[in-house]
Amino acid sequence: MAHTLILRGSATTPPLSHTHIHTHTTTKPHFLHVTNPKPKTTTILSSVSSSSSSLTDTPFGLSENWAPHSWKSKKALQLPEYPDPDELGSVLNTLEAFPPIVFAGEARKLEERLAQAAFGEAFLLQGGDCAESFKEFNANNIRDTFRVLLQMGIVLTYGAQIPIIKVGRMAGQFAKPRSETFEIRDGVKVPSYRGDNINGDAFDEKSRTPDPQRLIRAYLQSVGTLNLLRAFATGGYAAMQRVSRWNLDFVVHSEQGDRYMELVQRVDEALGFMAAAGVTVNHPIMNTIEFWTSHECLHLPYEQAMTRVDSTTGCYYDCSAHMLWVGERTRQLDGAHVEFLRGVSNPLGIKVSDKMDPKELVKLCETLNPHNKPGRLTIITRMGADNMRLKLPHLIRAVRQSGLIVTWVSDPMHGNTIKAPSGLKTRPFDAIRAELRAFFDVHEQEGSYPGGVHLEMTGQNVTECIGGSKAVTFEDLNSRYHTHCDPRLNASQSLKLAFAIAERLRKKRLKSGNDFQR
Repeated sequence: MAHTLILRGSATTPPLSHTHIHTHTTTKPHFLHVTNPKPKTTTILSSVSSSSSSLTDTPFGLSENWAPHSWKSKKALQLPEYPDPDELGSVLNTLEAFPPIVFAGEARKLEERLAQAAFGEAFLLQGGDCAESFKEFNANNIRDTFRVLLQMGIVLTYGAQIPIIKVGRMAGQFAKPRSETFEIRDGVKVPSYRGDNINGDAFDEKSRTPDPQRLIRAYLQSVGTLNLLRAFATGGYAAMQRVSRWNLDFVVHSEQGDRYMELVQRVDEALGFMAAAGVTVNHPIMNTIEFWTSHECLHLPYEQAMTRVDSTTGCYYDCSAHMLWVGERTRQLDGAHVEFLRGVSNPLGIKVSDKMDPKELVKLCETLNPHNKPGRLTIITRMGADNMRLKLPHLIRAVRQSGLIVTWVSDPMHGNTIKAPSGLKTRPFDAIRAELRAFFDVHEQEGSYPGGVHLEMTGQNVTECIGGSKAVTFEDLNSRYHTHCDPRLNASQSLKLAFAIAERLRKKRLKSGNDFQR
């Protein structure tokens, strides 16, 4: 299906409308080591294909006056201070020589899928850990989170009957922004914990001192995680005929487990029909899934070291993940993080709270996506239910009036964090569900597309968010509270939320069908 691609010109050049055609290729891109090619004259494309080779002197998507290091000329927030800059430099040189974790062609394919979500033809399911840790790195944890995402994907696919884009907050989601540079306990002051790729969480000076060698370990863990995810996605584990085996043991005897098994029976019946029609279990679509990785772009020296030039297009890609997002604390228009992200060609996310001014959002979108390419930008809203109903309509209208194409996604987690009587951070399940309901309500009211959901969740049987089908109480939090950062939904809560979203998508689909018949 053809979509419109608006090429936004300079202040004196009116926008030009071009046709953007989704094409697919299985050719694997080749990578060169990071280089700084000389800027070339920009040429307006008569037509653009997101997966084609460069057709002009300047590759489409390559920003002028940009290099992987140009962020250093801007103010950089949330970066650790390393005691030995020379050791950090040595580690970064090592990382630059390492192979890419992901490939540019995979990132382009994800961008195509996200473009479908921007037009209501697909739905993004993005989920995983708040912050990955070295301590909990093992195959079972990776498998269980992947398994819950598969279950949620099946539930959403059945309800929406559109493709579900599965993206993990995995294989690189280590660094976390902090409100304070230091943490003080009982009069003792140490640097704040910023994620396992930077320092340790133990409350002592040695653990909290930023260590560059942790970046190497984070790279290796990301490679190992993605290697296992690829095997699960393409090696038969994700095969459609295995849907009944994805249920986790502690979910089986629960309301959500029962609902899931009912759905599995319907899927099995559909598979039987498809087999009779000639689509056998050996068909690739029945045995493999597409799965991508994402994380917050926070540690800019690491992200720069992982940036490569794709020789098929000449564009820069940050090869640490397929998709990156800029957080609420680092999305300043004149900041280093926005400067870095505007030059890489990965699909990007922008975390947006109720503090976002509509005009500022438009400027941010124009900076990060000057060619207005569908699928390039995903706006991830995190506001709380009441603020969502109040603030989101103005953002949607501002983006629409500017002619911008974005994918709207809800992060119902970060706007609903509270402190339990015990002092632990938690999130009420009902508040999370209420924010998602508000997200869908606003988009229905505005005539825009609710394009996806972004969750902090795990396949483990944790007790970090209160409520859900197996109601977790404040008193239960201490029993299995394992997060290194923010509270996550457990598998049962994630599945319950998926059913709620699926029901909303089903109603939207039926309403659209009825409107069409009229």
